[in-house]
Amino acid sequence: MTPGSPEALRAALVTNLVNSGALSEEWVSSVAAVPRHEFLPETIWADENGGDTECSRSESPDRWMKLAYADVPIVTQWDDGAEADRSMPTSSASMPTMVVEMLGDLGTAPGHRVLEIGTGTGYNAALLSHRLDAENVSTVEVDAKVTAQARTALRSAGYTPEVVCGDGSFGWGARAPYDRIISTVSLRDIPPAWLAQTKPGGVIVSPVSPLFGGGAVVRLTVGDDGTASGPFTRSAAFMMLRQQRYQAASVDDYLPGDWPGGSGQSWTEFDPEIIGGDWLAQFATALALPDVYYRRHEFGDGGWTWWLFDTAVTSWATVDSVPGESRFEVRQSGPRRLWDEVEAAYNQWTATGRPGYERYGLTVTPAGQTAWLDKPDNVIPEHRP
Repeated sequence: MTPGSPEALRAALVTNLVNSGALSEEWVSSVAAVPRHEFLPETIWADENGGDTECSRSESPDRWMKLAYADVPIVTQWDDGAEADRSMPTSSASMPTMVVEMLGDLGTAPGHRVLEIGTGTGYNAALLSHRLDAENVSTVEVDAKVTAQARTALRSAGYTPEVVCGDGSFGWGARAPYDRIISTVSLRDIPPAWLAQTKPGGVIVSPVSPLFGGGAVVRLTVGDDGTASGPFTRSAAFMMLRQQRYQAASVDDYLPGDWPGGSGQSWTEFDPEIIGGDWLAQFATALALPDVYYRRHEFGDGGWTWWLFDTAVTSWATVDSVPGESRFEVRQSGPRRLWDEVEAAYNQWTATGRPGYERYGLTVTPAGQTAWLDKPDNVIPEHRP
């Protein structure tokens, strides 16, 4: 193989993924065979050195090809295709390590019928088609332009899974039931349709991103009763399923009139930036407070004001994190004391030994979902002092 060629770069990627332990043996031949670069557009934005840098294939072909086989996530669309301000990435080729780890979580076997939610570039569907045969793979993408591009790339590469343009939150009932469902977009709540479309004993693998922050991949096994339960396997950051993007109410809906809006003042020795700098701490707090979210605003010399809100639009709180201070001003208003709840949830997490993602899990029913620690009957209670 010629150094720098797609074949050489793909072989190097396979070697790196195997050596890291991310790529399991049953997926080696698929990753070695599927040309990732054929699923990428002319212009991409790669996550390099903490930022998304633009790269054009026509202008920088060597760099573009190296990025195609680098172990980094690549943005392929901004702002649902508007791309005027490039404020929010909305479609991508996921980091290869995450791709193969999630495929490993899926636990597929020859003959399995698989539904993928979030076609994106089509690369993941190609890997599934190579291993399981395209006739066993269906993939759903909400964006019509992204769907068309993925369908073209798949056919060009020689793969013909069923590619559907539609709302992935409804799954795809036409070919149900499935042995496996895998989502390459994140969500807060597992849709009931996915449970109904998975065979008993089947598996659902999906990133979950709670409102408060953090995110992790969950592996659910569907039971005979139509419910599903299983552990989280690793941290993950994915773009949200469009139908579950949270549209927050205006601050004015929480705080009518002038500041401080009748709020009570108190003080805390707990700096909220401790949570802000810890992805796992955010995740643990979020599982205990699924209806609470926060926003941060910088002020002064490195200070941050934390705003906490509940989704019912009944309560709010602020905490000012001032560098060098030993205590921090808290303002809370409404029937709930949101900062007290966040602090209690964080303290409970530390009291149980700061458990990692793999000790947490979800149980999902058609009516909703609950989080648990270590075992399904150890449900995480909401912390409301």
